Amino acid sequence: MAVSGWPRFVYSAALYALSPLIAWRIWREQVLTYSRLQRLGMRLGTLPSAPRIWLHCASVGELRAARPLIEGLLDRYPTHSLLLTTMTATGAAQAHTLIGEQSATFQARLAHRFLPLDFPGAAKRFVRTVQPDLAIMFETELWPNLLHACYQQQVPVAVVNGRLSPRAFKRYQTLRPLMASTLANVNWLGAKSLEDAERFNVLGCSAAKTTVVGSLKFEMPSQHKALKEGEHLHLQWGSRPVWVAGSTREGEEALLLNAHRQLLKHYPNALLVLVPRHPQRFDEVAKLCETKDWQFSRRSQQQPVTAQTQVYLGDTLGELGTLYAAGSVAFVGGSLVPLGGHNILEPAALGRPVLSGPYIDNFADVAEPLQSVGALTLVESPEVLAKALAGYLADPALAHQVGEAGREAVDSHKGALARTFVGLGQLLSR
Repeated sequence: MAVSGWPRFVYSAALYALSPLIAWRIWREQVLTYSRLQRLGMRLGTLPSAPRIWLHCASVGELRAARPLIEGLLDRYPTHSLLLTTMTATGAAQAHTLIGEQSATFQARLAHRFLPLDFPGAAKRFVRTVQPDLAIMFETELWPNLLHACYQQQVPVAVVNGRLSPRAFKRYQTLRPLMASTLANVNWLGAKSLEDAERFNVLGCSAAKTTVVGSLKFEMPSQHKALKEGEHLHLQWGSRPVWVAGSTREGEEALLLNAHRQLLKHYPNALLVLVPRHPQRFDEVAKLCETKDWQFSRRSQQQPVTAQTQVYLGDTLGELGTLYAAGSVAFVGGSLVPLGGHNILEPAALGRPVLSGPYIDNFADVAEPLQSVGALTLVESPEVLAKALAGYLADPALAHQVGEAGREAVDSHKGALARTFVGLGQLLSR
């Protein structure tokens, strides 16, 4: 449905005005094996054969959550290829990891490129070059010019795992004309919850195009490999107690190291596996450990974990599940600082008790099922975190019981993937 274009024109003018800052972002997110011109919809190289489905995920977390969808699309539509796009360099690395883990047949039909910047010309070039049968946007990846280009090229658009946190909803309400014109180009939206669906409807998405399907984040892939590799790692480290802090963000590592120091007073052989969210911060976190006189080892440098090692820095990509599985308790970062949190379901699906800071806006909907069975505990300070860790380490049977309750909660909330494929199938059948 065509709507007034003035909000998009104003938005595009603002993008052009911000071009210098955007150019800096391109430089920072560059990957040497990709042409920077991909950010302008050029130099996409040889794409997998048509017909194509295009799936866009912002970065690492979204790609991980989309994995069952990706594999399901390749399985259900064997005559189609699948193009993945991401915004970030870490997302590109995660995409390559995911592609490398597929069968040879799937790999031949799967490729990754960077998403073009949302300038009108770049968006038009990209959609015209890719010529997808279907464009799928994951969660809140709503780019006005890209979706308008899809409308112009008669490419149906689906939003899957659609979510809008209260904070994001409030922000988007100030841009309601732009959001309404953008959402008018969406043919089907699969919302995570009734609340999310209602927020999208208020912003301008037709209720007739909206279906509540549940969260794809519960559709966790098989954890067998991660559990096996994690068990092998733990055996290498001996019988010492291990806890894992994953997806940590700037400002959190110091707090987590503070909690670990308190824990060491009661469990002097405890090991913290510290996994920063972004690879550009790996060296920074290593420097923090060094300046605070921690005995630490770096996984990327294959440094051994000895009896003296207090902190193991998980400075690699694609191994978070294995590292979570190597510990008996997991803390999920981005939550002790006000950043909205990260995927609390990943360690829960591995049967690990989950601890998190109080800032979990991005995962509030999936937190409730874990909290209801006691598998997720929110901690607001290093002191409270250390106390919670000590409680689990003192009672391994309790840790196991709580972890299993969390795993069962994840399993019981599956089903969103099947409902999502119903919506996507209706668009592809056109």
